[in-house]
Formats: sequence, structure tokens, C-alpha cells
Amino acid sequence: MKSLEYRGEICKLLNIKYPIIQAGMIWVSGYKLAAAAANAGILGVIGAGSMKPDLLLEHIQKAKQLTNNPIAVNIPLIYHQSNLQIETAINAGINIFITSAGSPKKYIKLLKENKCKIIHVTSTPELAKKCEDAGVDAIIAEGFEAGGHNGRDELTTMTLIPQVVDAVKTPVIAAGGIYDGRTTAAAFCLGAAAVQIGSRFVMANESSAHKNFKQAILNAKATDTELSLKKLIPVRLLKNNFYQQVNQLILNNGSTQELAELLSKGRAKQGMFEGDLDEGELEIGQIAGALNNILPAQQIVQNIISEYQNIILSIS
Repeated sequence: MKSLEYRGEICKLLNIKYPIIQAGMIWVSGYKLAAAAANAGILGVIGAGSMKPDLLLEHIQKAKQLTNNPIAVNIPLIYHQSNLQIETAINAGINIFITSAGSPKKYIKLLKENKCKIIHVTSTPELAKKCEDAGVDAIIAEGFEAGGHNGRDELTTMTLIPQVVDAVKTPVIAAGGIYDGRTTAAAFCLGAAAVQIGSRFVMANESSAHKNFKQAILNAKATDTELSLKKLIPVRLLKNNFYQQVNQLILNNGSTQELAELLSKGRAKQGMFEGDLDEGELEIGQIAGALNNILPAQQIVQNIISEYQNIILSIS
């Protein structure tokens, strides 16, 4: 295993120092976090899922005032304004896109014509192969340990990554349960070319997560999250009163419409951004129980790198 600095094809593809991507999370990954991550030498990402095009433009412009390093935009394709978000980001000078929750095929031609790199998030080897055939530049293979929206098949990162690596020739970025130097090293052992890290950066000083949400994560135990809402859009939730409402509706064989109505009250914003720990939706990865401090993004990155290097020395 080599030093993380300028390691391999992902660093060349994205023009970053370390093969680490800060995940673009709704209500959490705004311009402050993206810029801080970029300045730390990794790919900083603005999470556009919670942003209308005009707000996305504002975040891109503010991020560019804080860093000269590359930043990307994450766009979930299930949102009805995803096409406008993509156009807005292209016009604002973004040339790295991470897409999820849908097929990237529709946008490949547009993005390639504008000399953009496109990375798509997948949850199975079969979907990864479809993305490769569509022409993406890299694939994020995300195990079901991850926070936020997730795959229905519950493939773990340990089982998913080697199967995706074997299924495609496109560079594979591992995600799901990765938060430190140990899990980063494990991902590279499984064949990944880079890692995407989300939940650890929720706990960055620069993230937009409400202090109540961060404190709830600090208090979390290893068993305090669960993948839920598989009938609608699978999402890993920190267990609270809202989670109990969702779980009860599922146990009562609630319809997808009833689940959608329960979610339609701005629950994610209410929980993660506004700090309502009872009625808000709290999306976080299964690794929540291991997150025990809040640090600047720069320090988080340096800690990951230092721990990774120590692992290399211990096994060399």
C-alpha cells in the first residue's frame, strides 16, 4: 500500500491531493464544508439535494471565494429540478458532478460536452456495470452502512466493493462505514481507488448540521441507526420519535403515499438543519456510534491520513 498523497488515478482525474471525497449530504454539505474539505486536499462537495438552483449558485460562488481547489456538486436525480441544478452548476464553472438516485445516462452527453467529470453512486455490481456502460468517469459503490439514501439490497461495503471492482474497469470509490485511517486502508485492500466519507464530516465544525444533531450523534451507540423507508426511498435514520412513527407506519403496512405524506413536512431540514431531535429526520451512517468529537475539516483529514500512514508502517 502506498502513501495517500497523490495516490493513483482518482487524484489525477479530479486534480486532488488525497483520494478522499467529502460526501455531498443534504442540509449538511454547504459551501463552508466543501471549501474547507477542498483546502484540506480532498474533493469538497456541495450537497445540492436540499437546494433550489438559485441557492445552489450562491453556495458555489461562496465556496469559490474560499478555495482555489476543485469542488464538486452532488445532485440526486430523483428531484424534479435536477436538470436545472446541473445547468446552474455548469454555468457557475463546476466541472465535477456526483449524481445519485437515478440513471446518469440522461446527462452524460451534456456533461461531456461541457468537459465535466461525472461520478455516479451505485449499490450493486449490476448497477455499477450499467453506469460504466453509460460512460461515467468513476463509480461510487456505497454499502448499506452509509447514511442518507441507500440501496434496497443491503449489501455491505465489505461484500460490495470487491464485487464492483471485479465487475467494472472504471475506477471504484468505496463508501459506507468509512470514517478513519483504518477503514480507508480496508477500502483500498478491497480494491477501491478512493473513498467517500460522509458521516465523519457531519461532525466537522464547518458542516451545516445543527449543534443538536451533532450532539445526538455524539450520544449515539452502535445500534442507534436503522435502514428504513425501503418501500419509498431507503434511508438510514438515527432512532428518534420520527423514526418510531415511520417504523409504526411500516409495521401497519402503510402505503407509499402515507409514507410520503409523513416525509413531506420538511422532516430532513427540521431534524438535521434546525435541530428538532424528536420530530425531525436524522440521517446518519451506521458508524455514528464511533463518532466522538467535533473537529475542523482540516483536522479530520489529517487524522485520517496520519492513521492510514501508521497502518502502512505497521504492516510494511
